[in-house]
Amino acid sequence: MMLETVAAVPGMVGGMFLHLRSLRKFEHSGGWIKALLEEAENERMHLMTFMEVAKPKWYERALVVTVQGVFFNAYFLLYLLSPHFAHRMVGYLEEEAIHSYTQYLHEIDAGRLPNVPAPAIAIDYWRLPKDASIRDVVEVVRADEAHHRDVNHFAADIHEEGRLLKEFPAPIGYH
Repeated sequence: MMLETVAAVPGMVGGMFLHLRSLRKFEHSGGWIKALLEEAENERMHLMTFMEVAKPKWYERALVVTVQGVFFNAYFLLYLLSPHFAHRMVGYLEEEAIHSYTQYLHEIDAGRLPNVPAPAIAIDYWRLPKDASIRDVVEVVRADEAHHRDVNHFAADIHEEGRLLKEFPAPIGYH
């Protein structure tokens, strides 16, 4: 749950920077604003889903607010100084998320974690079957994280070449 709180920040920050640049320069973003804001929204849905499962206490929610506040400001400064590094870092963080969700699947498959029914919010968002389980949710979330990894490494590669994101069409779409 804590990771998903932090994971929702980079797309919002990147999308915000590109949005403001687009307004200042009167130019299109090549779909990158939408792609990054879509990533932020998708990560928010991960958080909302896992909050339904975990049922956090008030002090865990307070910790979420604190962690998110610190990370937002740190990532904002990082993106301001080096969008290349910011996207690359997110790509690597997403790789870790994929690994974590793969471990989660192994724990479910081994019977060490219960394969409870999927929350309604997940069934609606990912258009899962009505009888979907948490295992089904973890699989689609892991696929989302792989998409985020690829988008952020692609963005970092573009910056590394000294090019602008708007020169390359943004990869948009999850499901």
